[in-house]
Amino acid sequence: MSWRRGGGGDGGVSRRWAVLLCVGSFCLGLLFTNRMWTLPEASEIARPNANVEEGSMPVIAECGSKKVQEKQDYRDILQVQDTHHDVQSLDKTIASLETELSAARSLQESFLNGAPVSEEFKVSESIGRRKYLMVIGINTAFSSRKRRDSIRYTWMPQGEKRKKLEEEKGIIIRFVIGHSAISGGIVDRAIEAEDRKHGDFMRIDHVEGYLALSGKTKTYFATAVSLWDADFYVKVDDDVHVNLATLGNILSKLALKPRVYIGCMKSGPVLSEKGVRYYEPEHWKFGESGNKYFRHATGQLYAISKDLATYISINKHILHKYINEDVSLGSWFIGLDVEHIDDKRLCCGTPPDCEWKAQAGNICAASFDWRCSGICNSEGRIWEVHNKCAEGEKALWNATF
Repeated sequence: MSWRRGGGGDGGVSRRWAVLLCVGSFCLGLLFTNRMWTLPEASEIARPNANVEEGSMPVIAECGSKKVQEKQDYRDILQVQDTHHDVQSLDKTIASLETELSAARSLQESFLNGAPVSEEFKVSESIGRRKYLMVIGINTAFSSRKRRDSIRYTWMPQGEKRKKLEEEKGIIIRFVIGHSAISGGIVDRAIEAEDRKHGDFMRIDHVEGYLALSGKTKTYFATAVSLWDADFYVKVDDDVHVNLATLGNILSKLALKPRVYIGCMKSGPVLSEKGVRYYEPEHWKFGESGNKYFRHATGQLYAISKDLATYISINKHILHKYINEDVSLGSWFIGLDVEHIDDKRLCCGTPPDCEWKAQAGNICAASFDWRCSGICNSEGRIWEVHNKCAEGEKALWNATF
């Protein structure tokens, strides 16, 4: 082949065309190369671990792919564990915030309603809320002065011993009472005088009345959880004998469990006949005649954990009240993930029942007569129960909760 300047002849190619062919071949080569040498997929490139120390080299996926996979799985497990821990921490934070919100709401309502604010609440807010094992609210009435005195001189410590009980054992005990329909009347002044003498009352914003016990129970829990930070909140009637050390030992073993509802569980009949004791005006809500209530704790003594008391406080305005307060409390927990604990030590009989059990080493936490829904003639007979069934004063002060 010969090269010629200008036009071409037979068997010849001009220099211009040769240059164009070279440039075209070069471009086609680049295009072909770019198509063949594509970047590897992102999954084929080992990603450096975020927790690897500075200066360490990432592992190439093609070298020791099995080890890379094992490390990746281990990191996934750690991430799942960290996520689970974060969720638990978030749940605790939310529960704490809900409790503080409930306390703030209760305090605000006390201001708006003109109710006095407890000095204990003011002190606890200024120095930080202390943790207690349990708050025991003794449900009482204006006419029950003798019952209160019988409790004060049997199982409820007085004066400095009561303060010691709070400081060393973490047990708060108060008589729970509201006010009369005419606030500031003679019965209210009598309670104020009694409280000045003993200092063992918890006044709540509630109008007293037998048919209003469900509302009183709800207000008690809402007020107690705003005043004291405790693991458990206990309600007991003022004609029941209680062994505090035994009750404390029972509850302390359940302190780490969430949403605990403990008492002597029962499921009695729904009474639809007017005029009988425990008549249920809303009996039709429980089905046909002859049906029974859902399982709930008998009203003489029961305890709920802090998260359930907080739930009651937050939702107190929409919780329905049945005529019987123990039924009302049980109904508030239906639909919730609550652990019902049936403990017969919370409902022993009076002597000889609790006496025989005490002699056998199975001390009762609470004793009363079923036929009277409490100790029959408790003002006098509670002394007998205390002498024969009490655990002894040393049991309380030597207890470790």
